[in-house]
Amino acid sequence: MTQHTALSNASAHTRNQPPTWRQRVQATVVCAGLWTGSVVLAAEPAPLPTNPPVPVFGAQMFNGRFAGQSFSGFNPEYQIAPGDKVQVRLWGTFTLDTTQTVDAQGNIFLPSLGPVRVQGVRNGELGALIQNSVKRVYRASVYSYATLEAAQPVKVYVTGFVRQPGLYNGLSSDSVLHYLDQAGGIDAERGSYLAVDVLRHGRSHARIDLYRFLLEGRMEALQLHDGDTIFVAPRQSSVRVGGDVANAGVFEFRGADIPASQILAMAQAKATATHLSIIRQVGPERRSEHHPVAEAATVRIGNGDEVTLMSDKIPGTILVRIEGAHRGERSVVLPYGAKLSDAMALLRPAPQAQLEALQVFRKSIAARQRDMITLSLDKLETQVLTARSATSEEAALRAREAELVMKFTSRARNVEPKGQLVLPSLDSAAQTLLEDGDTLVLPERSSQVTVHGEVLFPLAIQHDPQRTVASYIGLAGGYTQNADTSRVLRMARNGTVVETRLDAVPLPGEELMVLPAAGAKNIEVTRGITQILYQIAVVARVALGL
Repeated sequence: MTQHTALSNASAHTRNQPPTWRQRVQATVVCAGLWTGSVVLAAEPAPLPTNPPVPVFGAQMFNGRFAGQSFSGFNPEYQIAPGDKVQVRLWGTFTLDTTQTVDAQGNIFLPSLGPVRVQGVRNGELGALIQNSVKRVYRASVYSYATLEAAQPVKVYVTGFVRQPGLYNGLSSDSVLHYLDQAGGIDAERGSYLAVDVLRHGRSHARIDLYRFLLEGRMEALQLHDGDTIFVAPRQSSVRVGGDVANAGVFEFRGADIPASQILAMAQAKATATHLSIIRQVGPERRSEHHPVAEAATVRIGNGDEVTLMSDKIPGTILVRIEGAHRGERSVVLPYGAKLSDAMALLRPAPQAQLEALQVFRKSIAARQRDMITLSLDKLETQVLTARSATSEEAALRAREAELVMKFTSRARNVEPKGQLVLPSLDSAAQTLLEDGDTLVLPERSSQVTVHGEVLFPLAIQHDPQRTVASYIGLAGGYTQNADTSRVLRMARNGTVVETRLDAVPLPGEELMVLPAAGAKNIEVTRGITQILYQIAVVARVALGL
């Protein structure tokens, strides 16, 4: 990579997202060839992690979906108001097709009929009202049809604890959510979702509880008038809920306290939750409580409390998987605390099974192996990125080496450890405690020796008691140019790994792995790479080259 390419890559990364300390130091190392003096690169510490903000229950409503749509459908409970447009059609001996706007006095004017008062009439009764008015003039042979064509355009004030208070346009048939969404929604940190008031002529006309809409789908039918005010009151009492719940977040409630069962009903506790942990702030003290979920109805939750749902279950049984040359059930349930001997008693080995080579794979071991590899990789990156360069030529060499090592660590982080539990002696291992999720593999007897790693032709070769390790490597084509010819690993089926001599004779079923050479100029870096190569070879049975 040239210096120009390194700078371009660093710039491209900066445009996408802020670089981490490791990426910033790496870019500095790559560009260090521009310097002529002594350069010491120190990695700045990573920023402290910050907890993500806890969502407020209800805030997900206001993202523009309500503001982008107006409600113009048929609402039988809507009351006709001045400014509404009413379409009237008459046919028979007298015909008429007109659209009339309700005037300030609440009337529409129809030719030959005169003014008809429609203000305050329910939308569902509008047709009957017009028909009765027609019959007063035309006794027979004239029929009518009337419908509300468009609701009255209104302007409504939205204020209180909303993000953008102001005067907003809409229709009188639009819901309160339409206007709240236009105002940016309720201020999640300060506003109330339980007390959204509609004021008319300075007096309270209605109060809306948005939790009823979220949890029950109920919204009060409300007809807004021009000049109405929607006021969002301050947030009332609140509690933070997390853990084993479907709706983690901050919940609002009325009063000083509330039964925990009502909070759990809103948060929707998962079936796995057995207990709730409560942290209370009582004056200067911080107190903790722990209650079963079954007693939630008798536990009171106060303003500012923090509730965490958790699963405090006593292990009763474990599930163990049996694979390989086994004729019995593949999944067995054992009591908690069962030993390997208990599982072995359930084995039904096939005739070709090799019981003494029984293998145990464990998830917790695989996780621990991954942690150890990650720790070693982090240490190696720190070493290569903070190397001292006395001249520009040496800096360019360090940059090239750093680039290769970073590619190696990137691939090494994707290695999946097998998590095998080493069983040197099956008799002594019989008392080993099993864990939930363990996998027992009963391998078949093998008459071959596998050779892989840094050899030209990785092969599985028929076992010959007269052949040595060097002979098997020769049959696999010999070493590659990248091979570390001084060290060869011999891996047994029970998980043991030893560094073998070339004149040793492997056993049937064993693997021979030739590791790659470290290939680094720095002694510390070479030692770190060699250690990681060994770790990966042992835990994943993979020879990962630089």
